[in-house]
Amino acid sequence: MCHQCVIDGVKANMLSRRNFFKGAAAIAGAAAIGASVTPQPLFAQAAAPAKAEDLTHELWETFPTYFGGQQLFMDKKFDHAKDTFNLYELRISEHTGTHIDAPLHFAPDGKSVAELAVPDLIAPLVVIDIRAKATESADAQVTPEDIDAWTSANGALPEGAIVAMNSGWSQHVATDKFRNLGDDGKTMHFPGFHIDAINKLLETSTKAIAVDTLSLDFGASPDFIVHNTWLPAGRYGIEGIANLDAVPVKGATIVVGAPKIRGGTGGPARVFAFV
Repeated sequence: MCHQCVIDGVKANMLSRRNFFKGAAAIAGAAAIGASVTPQPLFAQAAAPAKAEDLTHELWETFPTYFGGQQLFMDKKFDHAKDTFNLYELRISEHTGTHIDAPLHFAPDGKSVAELAVPDLIAPLVVIDIRAKATESADAQVTPEDIDAWTSANGALPEGAIVAMNSGWSQHVATDKFRNLGDDGKTMHFPGFHIDAINKLLETSTKAIAVDTLSLDFGASPDFIVHNTWLPAGRYGIEGIANLDAVPVKGATIVVGAPKIRGGTGGPARVFAFV
């Protein structure tokens, strides 16, 4: 091979490699520029929320319960004065305070609380206000007419919503009225969902229902018909939700911090809403 051919071949190879590295540098530069851009927030597709509201009751040992007995026990195992740190061992019923009812609670093969999908724990929040009729009757229930009144005023229920009942009952949480036993000393009287409203919501993509009382069913229910209908359908519930007065009836996004307990039928949850 002639010397000039070798020289020409080396030049061509060097130019080819130079162009390759120029291209690689350009790509890397573009990537760096892209990486330097501030990440878009979760709410980039809509107006960013102005604030977050806590929809969770503080839980204490004698928090009122459906069955009336204590359901949270705190045994202090380590004390800061002696051990330089504090630590409690807890014994707690799954269905205490602001908590989740997973499908497994009323269905033998339903999803456990750990199996609830993350997308199902973040949803548009719909608040149906029945405070006026709950003031007139402790046995008030969310009916199909209440849902129709909400949609007439606000439009169709959002896809994948969580529909919450605001009966104003959370204001009674530290009093005997939260359980509200009747004259027989056995029957409780507080608001909940009516089965006809549940059947209406089952025709929609609603992910969950929430109540500001001790049960998805109204207190005097003899058969847990709402639990027995809603949960076996693969939907879930939130009981003991708080602070619904602080969020709008439409437009908030609810986030449900469900506990991830294998095989759990529910559990206390930290629930909040972006407004």
